[in-house]
Amino acid sequence: MRVLHVISTLEPGGAGHQVRLLVRRLPCESEIVTLSPGAGVGTLRSEGSRVHQLTTGGDHDLAGVARLRRLMRRGRYDVVHTHLYRACTQGRIAARLAGVPHVVATEYHLGTEVIEGRRVSPGVRALYLTGERLGQVTVAASPAIAGRLRSWGVPDARITVIPKAIDAGEFRFDAAVRDRTRARLGIEPGVPVIGGVGRLEPERRFDLLIRALGEVPGATLLLVGDGSARAALERLADIEGVAGRVRFAGRVGHAREMLCAMDVFASADQETFGLSTLEAIASGLPAVYAACVPLEERAAARAPVRGTHRLSPRDRESLPRSLRTELLCLAERGGARLPARSLGAGYDADHLAASVGRLYERLADRPRRRGVIAPLLAHRGRFGRKNSFPLPGGNVRNA
Repeated sequence: MRVLHVISTLEPGGAGHQVRLLVRRLPCESEIVTLSPGAGVGTLRSEGSRVHQLTTGGDHDLAGVARLRRLMRRGRYDVVHTHLYRACTQGRIAARLAGVPHVVATEYHLGTEVIEGRRVSPGVRALYLTGERLGQVTVAASPAIAGRLRSWGVPDARITVIPKAIDAGEFRFDAAVRDRTRARLGIEPGVPVIGGVGRLEPERRFDLLIRALGEVPGATLLLVGDGSARAALERLADIEGVAGRVRFAGRVGHAREMLCAMDVFASADQETFGLSTLEAIASGLPAVYAACVPLEERAAARAPVRGTHRLSPRDRESLPRSLRTELLCLAERGGARLPARSLGAGYDADHLAASVGRLYERLADRPRRRGVIAPLLAHRGRFGRKNSFPLPGGNVRNA
């Protein structure tokens, strides 16, 4: 089976990292095409993946769709798997025009009101749904995203939930890496470091970490990532009088070195899935978090993970108090690291690849999709009698 993964961007972290984990484990011949330049291209190529670069000018770039179609026809792929909004809209159209038998999409960020820098307007939604009719199934990376897809009008029979995952072994702690990284960042060996990882955007609430730092004497805050809010966060650090205790590491290809340099991980983002938090505990860090779907599931099952604490959204003092508590615990341990923890197979990269592989196999047993026009005409949408997005051969349920 030949599979082409179409992704909007291969920037480090996020969806690009999930695709990297997938192609290394799927039992099929996989290639990748990215629709914008990104630092992740070199990493994937160095690991042996075949990566095409095909820059498109926007969601409505018909010339980009035509170039994608030519690439797909030359490759004679059995499955096209799209990732992120632009790739899903353009890739599904191109795949149907190219006659690719099976089309799958994965959605990672539909749980927010902003997708790839654009507001979720009626036009954005309409364009997405038009492309969705040309695919067979959409993989939601969390139950929240599955709910958003349903609210947009995607039938439940065309949605399957396969959670995002990590390779815990990639984040193992190394004391030598810790020392080198802290020296490079200008952090003294005995200084406790609170860390946060992610895109520096307003909705990620890194401002709360900077404000809390003023109530945690002696600690340094290490922010890993970049984004539109960086300048505002730097100004806030000045205003709060903690600029000398904040380090902006910028965007990194892999978070392991930065996690090794930290002593406590913190996330104040209430909308996140929580993958960075899972990476942190895999590195042996205590973690305080506002939202982390996997850890919330464990807590609800009365099986909390050691060294993790969920913040109270109604208590402004919850974050600084939790950080002070974790640093006191760190001192009591003599600076020793916690053991690496994981949440089992459900959020492991091998489980992710096995679930996606089984989905491909089920689709391969079904008839080829029709062309472009028939699926669009089959939809009885806003002005029809009911919404209907038929999946030939039956339904695809959760993997």
